[in-house]
Amino acid sequence: MRRRRIFKPAKTPRRMGGAFALLATAATLAVLTAALRPSDLFGSAPRTQDWRALPAEVAVVDGETLRLGDRVLRLYGVNTPPRGTPCGRVSDCGAAATAELARLTRDRALECRIHGRDNFGRGLGVCRAEGVELNASLVAAGWGSADTSAVPALGQLEASARQAHRGMWAEPPR
Repeated sequence: MRRRRIFKPAKTPRRMGGAFALLATAATLAVLTAALRPSDLFGSAPRTQDWRALPAEVAVVDGETLRLGDRVLRLYGVNTPPRGTPCGRVSDCGAAATAELARLTRDRALECRIHGRDNFGRGLGVCRAEGVELNASLVAAGWGSADTSAVPALGQLEASARQAHRGMWAEPPR
């Protein structure tokens, strides 16, 4: 015996016109959206920005990273060794680079020019503390190596620090 379904929907003829109209509308919206949106949605912000911080807002994270209030900044064109890395006469070059950056920023307001962002979303900047450029000072003191592809001028400062055996370029004791 065959079961009878009471609530079986009625059969309707299939129409392709409705599906075609829906597909055509979606394609038209996609083309208009692509044509009318800005070419670089996130690039509408200025390429460079100026960040300022009072001395109470400045915190040194490591040898190349600063926290300015709620923003995090990495020094542009400078690479410092990670903490725990021995070099030259120093058993922990990363801590020494952090200490040097802390000395340069202690009780000073900062002015930084941001030149973009790194892979972690941190601002990449060149900072000044009361007229002293932190990026150049860190490299000249021998606690940072220069990324010459980013800032070619820092290469000369690194070469002079190496030649003078300053910072991490100091000769190990014999």
